[in-house]
Amino acid sequence: MDIRKIFEYALQREHEGRRFFADNAERMTHAVVSDVFRKLAAEEETHIDFIQSQIEALDKGKPGAAEVGVKLSAEGFFSQRAASEMLDQTVIEAMVPELPVLRTAFLIERDFAEYYETSAAAAEGEARKVLTMLAHWERGHEKLFKELHDRAFAEYSGMPWGG
Repeated sequence: MDIRKIFEYALQREHEGRRFFADNAERMTHAVVSDVFRKLAAEEETHIDFIQSQIEALDKGKPGAAEVGVKLSAEGFFSQRAASEMLDQTVIEAMVPELPVLRTAFLIERDFAEYYETSAAAAEGEARKVLTMLAHWERGHEKLFKELHDRAFAEYSGMPWGG
């Protein structure tokens, strides 16, 4: 297993995720929903920096450093606070037109988590710790978007025809 290639692929995917969130933040019609996407784009940037640091450690002949990620986790991430701060009824109603974007965001995060989990299962040592940590972060994002999507969909499905 070439852990460097796993991290390089992960880096590419995180860049794609950041672009998706940043681009959609500009398209969202509700300010709070747009803010959720902006904060997730910033969080993806943190993931990018973390993965880049792992690649740089490998280039120096080191196994990587999960402790950097542990420090990031201790500082807290947006997705850990988002549900309690932003999921009021007004926001959910505003998300109804954004259902396809919310669904895509959920699928992106689920795909990231699955990739990291599969890679972690094949890795060992520090690489396994790093990949497991990344999977955990992405599962948090996945949970957030699943909840946002499901609550907005429930609102939509209860609306009379024509919205």
